Formats: sequence, structure tokens, C-alpha cells
Amino acid sequence: MRRLFPVTDLTAADDRGEWSLDALADAYAYPETDGAWLRANMVSTLDGAAQHDGRSQPISCDSDMRIFGTLRGLADVVIAGAETVRLEGYRPARAREAFAARREAAGQGPAPAVAVVSGSLDLDFSLPLFVSPLVPTLVLTGAGAPPDRIETARKAGAEVVIAGEGSRVDPARAVRELADRGHRRLLTEGGPRLLGQFVAADVLDEMCLTLAPVLTAGDAQRIAGGPAVAVPERFALASLLEEAGFLFSRYRQIRQ
Repeated sequence: MRRLFPVTDLTAADDRGEWSLDALADAYAYPETDGAWLRANMVSTLDGAAQHDGRSQPISCDSDMRIFGTLRGLADVVIAGAETVRLEGYRPARAREAFAARREAAGQGPAPAVAVVSGSLDLDFSLPLFVSPLVPTLVLTGAGAPPDRIETARKAGAEVVIAGEGSRVDPARAVRELADRGHRRLLTEGGPRLLGQFVAADVLDEMCLTLAPVLTAGDAQRIAGGPAVAVPERFALASLLEEAGFLFSRYRQIRQ
């Protein structure tokens, strides 16, 4: 990767010219803030597709996955929508030795928790994500979620967090509920509908976007879906990295 925009010094490359995980972790470190900081990590093709055949992996690359792992290694919690959890086959986040000392120094556990957003709780609670995670999985849902599904989730070992009225999760309340539980470094990996909800609620602080040098055509979703915001939210470029035609950008929202 080459540095194209001023960022934290990234000279710690190996013999192949790749940045070390420590260098990437320094570049993507969360800012010092009193409250929660919500960043998103998504990948898009040149023509705006966030997926191919329903999954993001076909438009990704090894360096994208390296950054993906780094962002997870820095987060307190990884937030994903139920549909993304099903399509991408989510498993529990694992502890990684490369981030152990950094996480311990920051007062974090060995691995980030995964938080699944679901109003209906139409989830398979027998999966490892719920029954055998290193850190208990959280399920964010609304007060009107089916009581029997809430009970099933809790019996599986998940922590159920009520973050909305009726059957819907309120994005701003979800951020607050997670922060109240000590999760301030938040990372959402989508899908597009969930990211759109965070954008509409004006709670997204940072966007990490990989632009893949491919075209797919078709009718795949964009990285964010749902109703348009009344006034476009403006972000400022924080860093821009490149490798093999892939661009790895990081934007932070400009708040007045």
C-alpha cells in the first residue's frame, strides 16, 4: 500500500512492502472522545455495488481483509444487521495475539463482542455466534419483539438489549445502549439497510470505504440503503491508501 494522503506515519513496512498490523492499527486508531464513536467499514465496486451474488467477499481482496481484521481488532463491539449475519455466515469474533497487548492497554476484552440488530429475532440461536462466543453476543431489538424469541436468545447465552419501541431498533438509542455498557469503540459492517439507518439517524462518525477496481452492473445494493436524508451529510477525508488499484479511504463526519 502507498500513502496518498497525510496520515499517521506508516513507515513500518515488511520486506514485501506491506504495512505491519501495528502500523495499520496506529493509522486506524479510534480518536480520544468522551462518548461513543461509530465507524462503518464497507466495500464498493466502481459502479456502486456493495455485493456480488449477495455477498461482499467477491469484491474484496487480501489487503481489504487485512484492514477488516485490524478494524475488528480495535473495536469494542461489531454491529451487524440480521440479514448480513445470515448471508455472510457470521461467527464469533476471535482473539488475535497481534492485538492482545493493545486491547489490554485500552481496557478491552480479548475480542470484540458482536451485536446483531434484529426486530423479529428471526435468527438461528443454535449457531456458534450465540452459543459459543469468546465474548457473549448481544442482540439489539425492540420492546415489541416476540417474547418467546427473546427467551430463546437469552437461553442460548445472548445478551438481549432493548433499543427501541415496537418491533424496530432505534439507531441512536442502540448507540447509547452500547455506550452505557462500556462499548464506546463501535464498528458496523452493515449491511446496507442498517448503515442507511445509522446515516439517517445522524450517528455515523466515520466511514471506512474500500473502492474495488471492478464493475459488476446488475442491481446490487449500494453501501447504504433506505430513505434519503433531507440534507446530505458532509464528511472530510482523513486518509487514503492504495494497493493494486484498490483504494482504502477513511472519512470523518464534519460536525458543526
